[in-house]
Amino acid sequence: MSEHRGDSQIMPLVPELVERHVGCVALKVGQVVFRLLEVELVEQLGLRIRHYSILATLSQSGPMSQQNIGSDLRIDSATMVAAIDELEQRGLVRRERHPDDRRRYVVTITSDGHETLEEISTLIDKFDSEHFADLTTNQQAQLHKLLEKLSRGTTLATAYDRVRGS
Repeated sequence: MSEHRGDSQIMPLVPELVERHVGCVALKVGQVVFRLLEVELVEQLGLRIRHYSILATLSQSGPMSQQNIGSDLRIDSATMVAAIDELEQRGLVRRERHPDDRRRYVVTITSDGHETLEEISTLIDKFDSEHFADLTTNQQAQLHKLLEKLSRGTTLATAYDRVRGS
């Protein structure tokens, strides 16, 4: 059912018959959130969600090979190389030859990268509070916990890796 706000009618993101399927609703909401957040990051900082994911991974795990970052984040190698190039050009990461294998690179987040990571995190916190305003604080926390459970679980990760050929 659509909701009225003032003179304009706001249509739901997913038709009512499709809404009964969790996967369909999750897909559409995910697409919308991705698009809105990506636009926000590009407009505010000139970065994309993949850049944030790379910086966050490096901050949490320390220096890593490009290949391992891509594997952990499930980013294909061509996209990974381009993203690291962009981050390196901005001085947010440093890429050096692996000491034991000159064919590989080790990527390290820089101090500017850590600062930018904080800026992105602040921007995403603001984004979340603005764009999830239809949910109470408790509902947002519950949604977050459920999404984390799906993210950390084996079912979706295994199925996704299988279709990606990982």
